[in-house]
Amino acid sequence: MSPFSIRLTFHGDLPFFLGSKASTVERQLSEKTSVKDVIEACGVPHTEVDLIIVNGVPVDFACVVDRESSIEVYPVGTRGITPFAENRLQLTEIRSFVADGHLGKLVRDLRLLGVDVVYDPAAEDRQLVTIASSENRALLTRDRRLLMHAIVRHGYYLRSQEPMEQTLEILHRFDLGSALAPFTRCLRCNTLLKPAKKAEVFDQLEPLTKIYYEQFRRCSGCGQVYWSGSHFAKLQKRIETIRSRLTGEDTT
Repeated sequence: MSPFSIRLTFHGDLPFFLGSKASTVERQLSEKTSVKDVIEACGVPHTEVDLIIVNGVPVDFACVVDRESSIEVYPVGTRGITPFAENRLQLTEIRSFVADGHLGKLVRDLRLLGVDVVYDPAAEDRQLVTIASSENRALLTRDRRLLMHAIVRHGYYLRSQEPMEQTLEILHRFDLGSALAPFTRCLRCNTLLKPAKKAEVFDQLEPLTKIYYEQFRRCSGCGQVYWSGSHFAKLQKRIETIRSRLTGEDTT
């Protein structure tokens, strides 16, 4: 077929992925190509795209581009385009995640807040992609190649490299503010915690802990025991900081 040109305009924060300040990209194609492949060839993972409009018509990722076209690409959270509300491609209220091996501090924050996050620092890319697909989890990563796998339905590319900012990004992107349940999940293995009698965990306690503390919780997965020790105040302060920052973001 004869070569044809397409013009893509990326809205919101999607130009972040383009490597330049420009929000418009022009491409020459010589064969039929899915709009997903066209968008990802520009460096934008499909998991970041919530709405695609080709020549004025909303489409999904399977749409084939085979002629000169104008393509508008919108991220999650874009305002002012309510006529296409039913054509959105991403879910915002996802409650379970899998994180790649470079996000240990983010994972600790999310688990501290009660968010379900599978994490194995030694997991290979194929394992992460498989878990995301088979368990319907959103994949969290700073490797955009992972998010471009066709079987990854949901995911998010973290913009910041700072753990606190990353945590706020996830809470905002997936609308988790009302779903937080601090101190309910094991920081080590992600399993939910259950109340435990002192006698049941007595052998796992340090001498001073046996004397000064009476209330305990134990992970039903790995058996880790938790109590409100000296570290508890520090964790509470971090939770309060996160909540305060999140509330501040949501009200601006």
